[in-house]
Amino acid sequence: MYEGFRAANRYAKALLDHALEQNMLEKVMEDMKLIHQTIEQHKDLSRLLISPIVKVSVKKNVLHKVFTDVSAPTQSLFKLLEQNKRLPILDIVAQKFITQYNEYRNNKTAYVTTAIPLNEELKKQVLAKVYELTGNANITLENKVEPKIIGGFILRVGDLQYNASVASKFSAIERNFKENLYVQM
Repeated sequence: MYEGFRAANRYAKALLDHALEQNMLEKVMEDMKLIHQTIEQHKDLSRLLISPIVKVSVKKNVLHKVFTDVSAPTQSLFKLLEQNKRLPILDIVAQKFITQYNEYRNNKTAYVTTAIPLNEELKKQVLAKVYELTGNANITLENKVEPKIIGGFILRVGDLQYNASVASKFSAIERNFKENLYVQM
């Protein structure tokens, strides 16, 4: 599968360059999001694409029926993957394209883990803090709900991680007690 990842990177880069030349970058990005979401949500489609038993012509027909409104560069990608017998890596190509698009646009994703879902006001506050820390205004916020952190939040943007969860505070207190820092001599 390692070779598949390398090939997917090359196809994604070529698609990005082609989309830029055709001035269709945003449309191709929408296509890649749609492709990734569809394959992720419909495991039968994923199995069909990776199956060595299913003929390439069948895979091609299914793709053209499922993705009828995709752009010309995306259709060219389908054709190229079909010719090179690389349709099984379509989802990986879509994921790599999304990553490369975000790098090109300098878009970052901030992952915030909380015990309960964030409301809009808290999302704005978190985005303001992330902007203050990174200086990047192109931030997308993804909120993951993990009740086990009890309260507070864990923020991750790229290599930066800040853990202000109640569970981490309890763990720190527990470590301190185990080290007997509070025993008088």
